[in-house]
Amino acid sequence: MHEPVNRPFRELQEITLQTDTRDILSHETKRAIDREDYFLVDIDAHVSETQFWPEIIGSIDNEVIRQWGQAGMERGSSAALLNLSAGTNYQDVYGRILHQSALRQAVDPAAGHRFTQMARRSMDAMGLDYQVVFPTPMLLLGMHPQDEVEVALAGAYNRWVSERILPEDPRLKGLLFLPFNTPEACEELVQKYAGDPNIIGFTIASTRNKPVHHNAYMKLYAMIEETGKPLAFHSGFNWDDPSFRQLNRFISMHSISFVHWSLIHMTNWIINGLPERFPKLKLIWVESGLAWIPFLMQRLDHEYLMRSCEAPLLKKLPSDYMRDMYYATQPMERSNPRLLQATFEAVNAETQFLFASDWPHWDFDPPSAITDIPFLSEQAKRNILGLNAARLFNLEVKKMRPKAADALSTRPGVS
Repeated sequence: MHEPVNRPFRELQEITLQTDTRDILSHETKRAIDREDYFLVDIDAHVSETQFWPEIIGSIDNEVIRQWGQAGMERGSSAALLNLSAGTNYQDVYGRILHQSALRQAVDPAAGHRFTQMARRSMDAMGLDYQVVFPTPMLLLGMHPQDEVEVALAGAYNRWVSERILPEDPRLKGLLFLPFNTPEACEELVQKYAGDPNIIGFTIASTRNKPVHHNAYMKLYAMIEETGKPLAFHSGFNWDDPSFRQLNRFISMHSISFVHWSLIHMTNWIINGLPERFPKLKLIWVESGLAWIPFLMQRLDHEYLMRSCEAPLLKKLPSDYMRDMYYATQPMERSNPRLLQATFEAVNAETQFLFASDWPHWDFDPPSAITDIPFLSEQAKRNILGLNAARLFNLEVKKMRPKAADALSTRPGVS
């Protein structure tokens, strides 16, 4: 019988809503010392916009809808006008992992906007040169029963992030949020913001039932293609969907729902020949993980080889079009290293994958999720962590972040 071994241990300080981002990520900051000569871009981080909802609601240009939102907040609603899904309440893992919706860490009122300060802390802690910011609850607006509310909130958020947030830090970049249920409104926004240097692309919240190949969107795609900036489909969940209502656990819905929307929109995009109609339009698929990609490649190729007459615009296999697209790495499924390696090889990961943290969501991935992959070459790691994003978003490759040691020195209590 083995005798118990008494080893020294130290009790970690409890992480609360008030815990500083730099303390939560201090372990990754230490690892960033070994990445000092890397260029790092995080193409998917999040602002929990409901923390700043009074500012955004106040930016709505439609007086009636603005009054709706302000009246809702006066009655105590922290998410007035939004259509939040039941799944949102489960993301804190029953209180064991803090979700980002109510971060209350102290900031300096004289040092700029609260969100900018918190974003800067995460960039410094993870050793990032740039970070691309997405909204969070607004990603469910595609299922909102009132299209005019999606249009109003999209306009207000874009105005808020482009005028108030992004100008405060050159390391923060944004993708224009498109109210995709109303194509004409999307076109107006593209025209308005196409020349904004801090808006480096456009995004569609994938959680919606609008077919991407509908003729109503052709002018929009042509306009985006002309800007030279990419279009991202950011996936999400909707537990209220009739199919997903069969699932009785958040883990079940979360495993399938994010992938579901990407599968549908990708299939429609390819089979209806949009890569041939808009050959210079660069697409990014965000927050669906990676495991779905080789599955859809095989499935579409298999069907296409038997029924190519139904996709007459295609000039090559569906999988070949998929290899021309870009994919955010988060959440990266790492439970089976051999399957992960096969996925990287199937999609030409060295040139097509983009590092994404999804910070500060509960399932975020730090940069070490890439550097720890044993089968990747040094160049592949550098490409995925930043150089691919630099090429796609036309970012200057230069060091924008402080040294990791300097970032650690600001947290004397971290050991």
